[in-house]
Amino acid sequence: MSIPRRHLSAALFSLAFLLPQYTWSDSTKLTLNDKDYFEQPGLNVMVFSNWYDGLFSDSKTSGVELIHHGLRTATNGDVRLNATPEQWDMTPLFKERKINRAEQSIEAFMYYPNEKFDFSIKVTKNETGVRIAVNLPKPLPASLEGKAGFNLEFLPSAYFHQAFMMDTTTGTFPIYPGGAKEVNGSAEPTLLANGKHLVLAPNNTERRVSIESNSTPLELYDGRGKAQNGWFVVRSKIPAGKSGAVIEWQLNAGTIKDWVRTPVIGHSQVGYHPAQQKVAVIELDKNDKTNPPAKLFKIAADGSETLVLEKTLGNWGRYLRYEYRQFDFSKVQEEGLYKIVYGDQQAGPFRIAKDVYTSAWFPSLDMYLPIQMDHVTVNEAYRVWHGVSHLDDALQAPVNHEHFDLYRQGPTTDTPYKPGEHIPGLDIGGWFDAGDYDIRTQTNYDVVMNLVNTWERFGIKRDVTSVDYKKRFVDLHVADGKPDLLQQIEHGTLGLIAQHRAVGHAIHGIVEAHIDQYTHLGDAITKTDNLVYDSSKKEGESDGVKSGNFDDRWAFTSKSTPLNYGSIAALAAASRALKGYNDELAAECLATAKKVWDEENAKAKPDSFHHGNTTGGRLEDEKVKAATELLIATGDQKYSKAIEKLLPTKPMDFAIRLPWLMRAMPHMPSDYTAKMRKFAEGYKKAMAVNEAKNPYGVTITEGGWAGNSFVIRGAINNYYLHKAFPDLVDREAVFKGITYLYGTHPAHNLSFVSNVGTHAKEVAYGMNRADFSFIPGGVVPGVLVLKPDYPENHEDWPFFWGENEYVVDEAAVHIFLANAVADLLKE
Repeated sequence: MSIPRRHLSAALFSLAFLLPQYTWSDSTKLTLNDKDYFEQPGLNVMVFSNWYDGLFSDSKTSGVELIHHGLRTATNGDVRLNATPEQWDMTPLFKERKINRAEQSIEAFMYYPNEKFDFSIKVTKNETGVRIAVNLPKPLPASLEGKAGFNLEFLPSAYFHQAFMMDTTTGTFPIYPGGAKEVNGSAEPTLLANGKHLVLAPNNTERRVSIESNSTPLELYDGRGKAQNGWFVVRSKIPAGKSGAVIEWQLNAGTIKDWVRTPVIGHSQVGYHPAQQKVAVIELDKNDKTNPPAKLFKIAADGSETLVLEKTLGNWGRYLRYEYRQFDFSKVQEEGLYKIVYGDQQAGPFRIAKDVYTSAWFPSLDMYLPIQMDHVTVNEAYRVWHGVSHLDDALQAPVNHEHFDLYRQGPTTDTPYKPGEHIPGLDIGGWFDAGDYDIRTQTNYDVVMNLVNTWERFGIKRDVTSVDYKKRFVDLHVADGKPDLLQQIEHGTLGLIAQHRAVGHAIHGIVEAHIDQYTHLGDAITKTDNLVYDSSKKEGESDGVKSGNFDDRWAFTSKSTPLNYGSIAALAAASRALKGYNDELAAECLATAKKVWDEENAKAKPDSFHHGNTTGGRLEDEKVKAATELLIATGDQKYSKAIEKLLPTKPMDFAIRLPWLMRAMPHMPSDYTAKMRKFAEGYKKAMAVNEAKNPYGVTITEGGWAGNSFVIRGAINNYYLHKAFPDLVDREAVFKGITYLYGTHPAHNLSFVSNVGTHAKEVAYGMNRADFSFIPGGVVPGVLVLKPDYPENHEDWPFFWGENEYVVDEAAVHIFLANAVADLLKE
């Protein structure tokens, strides 16, 4: 590590004494680049390059942000109304951003509409770093005095085991929070320190940041006392009665001279089948001018290593902010353990073997799906993942009510039940949607359909889990003589059919009524008292059956035709899989699906209620799913005629409907195959444009939720296309999707499936995220691309839901994809 050049900072004054001077690297290299952020080796300063997430409010991806030696360590530099804001606390609205290259400044203009409060945040490059100024056109409204302040949040995991200095006071950053938390409007959080000059990690150049306030005091807080996903917050309150530049900070950051990011060797942590292409992708800092040869070594039992391939790599080119090289070692087919060496970096060990995909999906079926099962106890040897949960489901949601997690009830209940009334029969089946505990119907029916597809195509009869509905007890690693896949299909189906039994149609889902319940981290059995709420009883009063505790979840029940179609598609599919296993349920599912199809098609117009992502997909997409599953289940040609009417007109429409359109092919008229081939040709061309943009050969999305779902489902689409048109789509188009998932991707090389591969995600956003732990077999969203060019996936901080939150349907498609790859390798 080279020693940074030293520059004297400005003299720092606090009260009557002179503060020590600090040394920093050459900040004259910090420039406003063509992507509109400040840049130098080892440091980027971004100013509102991204905005707060539209789906889930504050997602820690906006305001003034620091990317410090490759890691995004600070975010949310903005005026906030709380010292330690949590996810749903108010954020300002964005007006515009002005870039002044002559002045080397970026200024963002925001406002709080309800408070009629306008302000701007201006960041200007200067001799030692950047000046951050909060500007007010007029004084702070009286209602916000003592509340509004400029906050800058620092990633806790980046400062664990580090110290700080506030003026002459010293301290260390706690691993775990302590002290009183902030209670909005009534209690201030405990200060870690206050003063005029703060230095974070003074003895660590990689993380050292200095903040000096010219007049308003600095306050340092630990936001984790309020919420586990909180950050360390540096804050200055806005003074009353002043306008203009009311807060001015000088921010300097230590940088290692000529810093270059360590190369990342992207490869499959699971390994490779001898017959597939094997391409590692080397991700490089754009300033990395070295080009050592890439080497592949085979590892022997005695620990010795044999060089089997060495290549000097050409430059693939730039993707986002990094340069890339590809190391193709496809010709190596001998089975064994291997590692890749590039310069002083090593990656491995990984396998080359014919059975690499045989067990890759086991954790998703054996562990993740059963752990997510609601309304049962889930036991594993000496451990209970959660007790029997939500036996008090569910109360009718109030009308005209918008929930904080994308649910909404319309002007009527669309059920026989009054708002707040218990809806019996909903306390069975279903999976927790994600890292929270709601049952989202759209997710659940997607899981059922994908599990049925896996059952019908691959016939998996693996049995390592015991399910006892009489006892509401699930035991992991204990066989019960029944295929686990069928048991999971049954569990999801019970949750879906319960909705039709209870209210006659699919409902959006079942979710906690209160935020303090929704944010619950721990055993699901402790979320409620499992007793049906009785409003006539006092809080805490119970007769053993009902209680006065309003902790029951709400059922959101507004009618939605797309949701109904998606639900009956799963019921029709399940009727086939469950035949011979649970014949009574199978018959009920098919009868319900046929009945609801006829009812929906008899309507003068569909029920178009829509909100968030809980009311089904697009009408045409969901209807294709229902028609296809009913066609396969019944052979009735009225469903094939419906499919013909819903053939897509755009490549993206075809992409969404592709699995169903292709699976319908054997049941359709003779000219249907030719139509599908034409659609497939257009789809292939459209996808090729996206896949050529990066060195991984897949489509990497750039939304607020990372793109593993698109990658997995794109690979599954390619599987169906290859099976139908092998001359049009090569099987390698499927393999690229799974190797991406297993480690050949930007940012790092971990497998995105926990417990799958040599090095896989161990810190993720599941029900145990507060413990910085993981759930085996869970699939995380993956690489989040922050504008304009920063790919990110944190392994040291689980609370980024857009990067790290498990979602149950991704485990289901992972099971299908791994089996699809194994199937193709038999060709």
